This record gives sequence, C-alpha cells and structure tokens, in this order.
Amino acid sequence: MVIKPMVRSNMCLNAHPIGCAKEVENQIEFVKAQKAKRGTKSLKEGGNGPKFVLVLGCSTGYGLASRISAAFEYGADTIGVSFEKAGTETKGGTPGWYNNLAFDRAAKKEGLFTETFSADAFSHETRKMIIEEAKKAGKKFDLVVYSLASPVRSDPDKIDPNSETGAHILYKSVIKPIGKTYAGNGIDILTNTLKESAAEPANEEEIANTVKVMGGEDWQLWIDQLAAAGVLADGCRTVAYSYIGPELSHAIYRDGTIGQAKKHLEATAHTLNEKLSKELGGAAYVSVNKGLVTRSSAVIPIISLYLSILFKVMKAKGTHEGCIEQMERLFAERLYTGENSAAGKVPVDEENRIRVDDLEMQPDVQAEVDKLMAKVNNDNIAEICDLDGYKHDFYATNGFDVAGVDYTADVARMDVID
Repeated sequence: MVIKPMVRSNMCLNAHPIGCAKEVENQIEFVKAQKAKRGTKSLKEGGNGPKFVLVLGCSTGYGLASRISAAFEYGADTIGVSFEKAGTETKGGTPGWYNNLAFDRAAKKEGLFTETFSADAFSHETRKMIIEEAKKAGKKFDLVVYSLASPVRSDPDKIDPNSETGAHILYKSVIKPIGKTYAGNGIDILTNTLKESAAEPANEEEIANTVKVMGGEDWQLWIDQLAAAGVLADGCRTVAYSYIGPELSHAIYRDGTIGQAKKHLEATAHTLNEKLSKELGGAAYVSVNKGLVTRSSAVIPIISLYLSILFKVMKAKGTHEGCIEQMERLFAERLYTGENSAAGKVPVDEENRIRVDDLEMQPDVQAEVDKLMAKVNNDNIAEICDLDGYKHDFYATNGFDVAGVDYTADVARMDVID
C-alpha cells in the first residue's frame, strides 16, 4: 500500500515504516560524524563514556536520541523500554515501534548489545524484568536515562477501589494552565494559518494527577529498585529531561500543570543525587532542553507558533538544533567531556540542572522572537515563521517528509522496515 500521512486536529495518526527507519539512520550518521569531528574515543578505543545504559522511553524524541548518542558515539550497550504498538502485515504500528526496530538492527550490525522491550515502564513487573535482564547479561547500568512522556500512568501500588477486576488506579495528565484560562494563536498544520485555541484552568485533582504521571515519583522508584537489586554501577548517573521555555509560555507550561510536574521532577533529582552520591559516588541531573516539535507541543496554545518563529531566528544565527543535536551535545559537552566527566563536575546552573536550552534562551534570540511574535498575522506568517521547517519536523517524527524515501512506492508489509 502507499502510505500518506493522516492528520487530525494537528496530530499525525499514522507512521511510515521506511521513513521512520531512514530518520533513525540519519540520526546515527550524524552522531558518527560528530564522533569523528570531535575525536571522541569509544570505550573499545580507550575513551570515556557510558558503558551500559538503560533508556526509559527509548522510542522517540530525546529518549531515542540519547540511546543513539550513547551507542554510536561511545559504543555503549543499551537496554530500552517503551510502550509501542507493533505493526502487522496489513496494519501500521506506532512510529516508536519502527524506530526501535531500526535502532536494534543498526546496533546489532555494529556488534553492540541491545535489548528493547515494549512494556509498561510504570509497573513493578517491568522493573523486575529489566533487573533480571541486567543480571543475565552480567552488567551494571552506569547511566539511566528517564525520558518517559506518557499521558497516563498506572499506579503500581494502589488498586482502584471502584474496579471490579482489581485494576490499578490510573492517573491521567493534562496540559492546562492554573488559575485562569489561557488562550493564544497556534499554527494550523494543514492550512498554514493561525488558529486560536484556549485551555481552561485545571482543578486540583488534575494538577495532582499530572504530577503523578509526569513528575519524579516513578523515576525514583526505578532508581531505588535498581540500586536495591545491585544493578547500578559505581559512579552511576541518571538524567531526566525538562523544559522551561520563554516567559510568554509560562502560564500554559512552566506555571501550568506540566510545569508543576517538572518542578517535582527537579526536586526528585536533588533527592536522587544525594542518594547516588552517598551510595555509589554517582549523580542525578535534570537536563533542561530546547523546545522542539512533539505530539503535545503541536496542540498547546501558542507553542507551535513560538517554535516556528524560534526555528527561523535560530537557523538565521546558525544555532538551531533538533533532538539528536541536543542529545549529542548533552553527552559530549556536559556529561562526558574532559575534566567534567567525573561525577559532580558536570556544568550545572544554581539548581543543579544541566542547561542545553542555553542557545534557545540567549537574550538576543528571545528578543527577536518576542518582536516577531508581536507582529505575526495571517498575511505575513510565511515570511515570519519557519513553516517549512516546523512542518518537516512535525511529519518526520512519524516517518514522513524524510529525504531519500520514495513515498509513492508501495509498502508491502507493515510489520517490517526492510
């Protein structure tokens, strides 16, 4: 069949197997090129870097890019966990499922140990499974990447009292402001026009549930259980990802429900840092990353418009980065670089956060974005915004609009990427 993107309400509902695989290959080639450019030595070459990495939320975005950076710049063995829908002969899978297939194929070709599990990362059963896999491999994790971005989380320790089947309590996250309605223009991906949307304020239950899903509780469960099982190496580090963004988005993001969850995540990092430092000589960090096109950012009021203008400004300055550029820089210039490679020597801000959003938040960049945000309208949107770049990222996340892929060709089966 010939696969075309299905877009509804600024969300792409399907994926192209070949395009997803090609995009993973492109990221791998970028990392290899950076390795050569930087002169990075893999572990086998006597270099410094992670040896055995667990990536929770490994299939897309920053999690996938982290796994690629660890494996193909540093030669690390990896285990990945994500919850994806597999493709069948006739029905498509999720983008992450194809991404995982492509990663595993490339890693095995390089002779790297790789295991990928499609499982509920919030469950104790999955934690036990990963612990068993590490012990079976005779390895200990020296880096744990926490990059889960699920809209729901099942509480592993609490049964829903209203459930007739004994199901666990299910928490659902929301992207809402707190206190008052937030409204703003975004980009309609199909019409290239501005479209206003609004979000009603969250109630207390929604705030609490979002923190349960997107905060640090599950991250701490993972580290506590991995440590108790003895599968964390001396000097082990763990890193989770966050976003702060510009003041204009704070009402819907940093000061909204997601922001409350991220603040909880950052507080958890301090707790875990103390634990790992004391027990293993390790460290825990939150890395604040650059704003990028994701499934959620495409539907948050004002964010899509902000990003499309940000891309235009940063590309003009030569400082624009995507997921893989961000994560390669995080690894090479923050976590594993020269004298900063020792735990506790990683450059951080006053809150012990790694800042790879530094280029986005440069005062001259933000001043230019603010100026353009104030005057953008439907008459000048194509001139002010990077519509092509934004749309490319939107589609490429699902394997569409990737250079070198023939989108007119039939895809014989939906369960393979060859």
